Amino acid sequence: MKTPLIVILGSFGQVGWELRRSLAPLGTIVALDRHSSGYCGDLSDLDGLRNGILTLRPTLIVNAAAYTAVDRAESEPELANLINATAVGVIADAAREVGAALVHYSTDYVFPGNGINAWREDDETAPLSRYGRSKLEGERAIFESSCDALILRTSWVYAARGNNFVRTMLRLGQEREILSVVSDQIGAPTGAELIADVTAQVARQVLRTGDSWGVFHLAATGTVSWYDYACFVMERTRVLRGEKSLKVQKIVPIPTSHYPTPAKRPLNSRLNVSKLQRTFDVFLPPWQQGVLRVLEELLH
Repeated sequence: MKTPLIVILGSFGQVGWELRRSLAPLGTIVALDRHSSGYCGDLSDLDGLRNGILTLRPTLIVNAAAYTAVDRAESEPELANLINATAVGVIADAAREVGAALVHYSTDYVFPGNGINAWREDDETAPLSRYGRSKLEGERAIFESSCDALILRTSWVYAARGNNFVRTMLRLGQEREILSVVSDQIGAPTGAELIADVTAQVARQVLRTGDSWGVFHLAATGTVSWYDYACFVMERTRVLRGEKSLKVQKIVPIPTSHYPTPAKRPLNSRLNVSKLQRTFDVFLPPWQQGVLRVLEELLH
């Protein structure tokens, strides 16, 4: 039996880095990013991207590359659309042409962010930002290609590497005595390690069975505000490192209206993950478990 060839795009990002580990047991890995030589991993180079896929003829493509500068996308919509939509369409078309399966990551930002119910896969989309619209256009490009694809929407991604809320809070907690953190945006912090492990589990199943393609929500269980998330990070840091490890003495909850940003953020980032759990028999741990593991890695 021929060993599957798996192409990972965005292989040095938070999720891509973990995918290199989690997907290794499934086949031969070709890990690409925008600086790769040999084969193109730069999503702004559409011809190079397509030619690389046609040459490699992979069994599976996992696209962990994206334009993720949410606020900057408001002033750079063309670049955001190029990376998050146009390039995704090129990847999907090339995947169909060579008979490869595609795993692509999307976001809760495709939803309007109102209400209190967790978003289901078939709920109506209505992005609030240019970033969210570019990610939704990427989803639509995949559908239009008719390739075999899994679209995994996730939220509030963090890891021990890269730019994310956990690392930012640790840095600010060592620099400032008072922090103000938004308290009316609710979601589930979801670790890159969890995303990668679940991706490997579901990819193994769909490659074996050839079905269950479509859109699924992937997030840790439970929900929290950014404010309570920050409090958790500081409390656990003091347990792990001692009281004197942080300068911060007070965390102040503030509404989103007191922290204006170029891109409007959803207040409700809750994702209903029951479809993923039911379809693939996946266990999704509480968000606190993954955050604590990353803190232990960062602080020891």
